[in-house]
Formats: sequence, C-alpha cells, structure tokens
Amino acid sequence: MNVPANLKYTSDHEWILVEGDIATIGITDYAQGELGDVVFVELPSVGESFGQGDVAATIEAVKTVADVFLPLSGSIEAVNEALDDNSEVINQDAYGEGWILKMKISDAAELDALMSAEDYQASIS
Repeated sequence: MNVPANLKYTSDHEWILVEGDIATIGITDYAQGELGDVVFVELPSVGESFGQGDVAATIEAVKTVADVFLPLSGSIEAVNEALDDNSEVINQDAYGEGWILKMKISDAAELDALMSAEDYQASIS
C-alpha cells in the first residue's frame, strides 16, 4: 500500500500536503481501492469556508458514495476541475493528479491532530 512519508493523514482516509498556509487534500490509495472505480466527484466552490470535520466533497464510485471530510478549517482556494471529465484519475494517481481540493488553512494548530505516514500505515494494517 502506497503511503507517502511527506504527507499527513486522517482516520477518514484523506491525505494532506501542507505547503505554507495551503493544504492540498485528496483521498488515500487505500480509500480509492476500497471505493472501487470512481465515476463522479462533487466538488465545493472556490471561496467557500469550512470547519474541521465538515463535508466538502462527495465521491461516487461503482460500489458506494463517500464523503470527503476536511481535516482542517479554512477556505477553498482551488478545486481539481479535471475530475469533472476524468474522475477515474483518483484511482490511477490518488496522490498526484487525483488531488481534490486546495484550501487556505485558518487554524494551523489543527495540523497537530493529523496522523503521520507511519501512524496511518499502522491504522490500515
């Protein structure tokens, strides 16, 4: 199972890449494998604000529908519009081209609650 060491993780299977005050968020390789073939992603609007734990996106797969919970509070800076026409890229490249959204972090202290790659790997083993 691919669990990049440079990312943070949640128990809900989101990954977070923190660059300054911007967090790029997607679902993990484990999550996309459990979902099966992704067929549609409902994205939030740029500029929307969310609290930690809020649902910001929904992923529809052949097997089920899953919510994407925000691991941090903040406002949406960008969404991966390529998912509108090519949602299956989440299955193909969950940690790269399959990113879902970027947000401006409003409370950096929330980063402390995120899991390391080692902790996440242990949780899915």
